[in-house]
Amino acid sequence: MKQTDIEIYLKDCDLSKITPWLTSNLGECTPWQQKNKIFKCETHKKDIEITWYEKAVGSWHCLYLASEYLPWADDLQCALDANKNLHVEIRCAPNGWTETEDDQENTWLKITNQNISNITWNT
Repeated sequence: MKQTDIEIYLKDCDLSKITPWLTSNLGECTPWQQKNKIFKCETHKKDIEITWYEKAVGSWHCLYLASEYLPWADDLQCALDANKNLHVEIRCAPNGWTETEDDQENTWLKITNQNISNITWNT
């Protein structure tokens, strides 16, 4: 089943690098609106909400996308595409996330150079 929201974490990346990648995958976006460390925009065509949390976990930035029209099936597919095109380490939850999951679960996927490995990440 396709996810309607995607959340990935990017190391050493900023909006100037992420914006062209998002535009190439999602189409033109509205200008970023900033409130503290959170930036938001949305696409013009399909109403995809995009949120960028600068340094959400230490030096890791969080990208959150919400829409039924996302081009990726899940977090991992988005993470692989981001890693391939942005050349930065990406982390994501292995099976998405739901509120019913145990908050103590620290197993994540680490994507570097298109290689996927399981890690323990204490966020």
